[in-house]
Amino acid sequence: MARQERAIRTRRTILEAAAAVFDERGYTSATIGEILDRAGVTKGALYFHFGSKEELAVGVFEEQLAITLPPQSSKLQELVDSGLVLARRLRSEPLVRASVGLALDQGAMDLDRTPAFRMWIDQNVQMLAEAKAQGELLPHVDVAETAELLVGGFSGVQLLSQLRCQRQDLERRIVVMFEHFLPSIAVPAVLARLDISAERAERVLAQGQVELPVQGRVQVQVQKGAVPTQVSTGA
Repeated sequence: MARQERAIRTRRTILEAAAAVFDERGYTSATIGEILDRAGVTKGALYFHFGSKEELAVGVFEEQLAITLPPQSSKLQELVDSGLVLARRLRSEPLVRASVGLALDQGAMDLDRTPAFRMWIDQNVQMLAEAKAQGELLPHVDVAETAELLVGGFSGVQLLSQLRCQRQDLERRIVVMFEHFLPSIAVPAVLARLDISAERAERVLAQGQVELPVQGRVQVQVQKGAVPTQVSTGA
């Protein structure tokens, strides 16, 4: 158990170092040597966990979704919660910032960035499909198209917030996005019950967090005394 815990900590240290280097230098300019220096680990330790720089990038991508939120009776509320919590994490967690930065790095021509968006879209497809099964969506809503639109909208909004004020107003901007987006997909009775506020993410996260080893990686789970609705283990 002690050896497994050390391996998990080492993996996390390497990911944090890679995220910092990718964020500062961009994917193309970053080198394994720089990541090793930042992490303070041996080349053997790094290659035990990650076979290449691209695998490191995929590991950073996964941090966007490495959190399980408390289940809600409304699946659309879970969709809102996931967006607001991601906005909050973008402001406070370097790994998540690096993950989004990598996904949007148009200079990273030799990096396949589609996994980052695929994982994100798939998560939203699942929540929207469950919402539709529960009768929360209007009849015309196409789940896949809506998930892609939501991911594209969030990406653009967070980029604008980053350029304008280093994402200091991001949660409020995501609230505005949801206020315009949700009336076009949600049944009115469900829409009226949704909590779409800038303080929602803080209330959700204030319930407490615990780190869990999942398939050799660390996952953050928000506790609520209930079984989580989804566990994101990445690719």
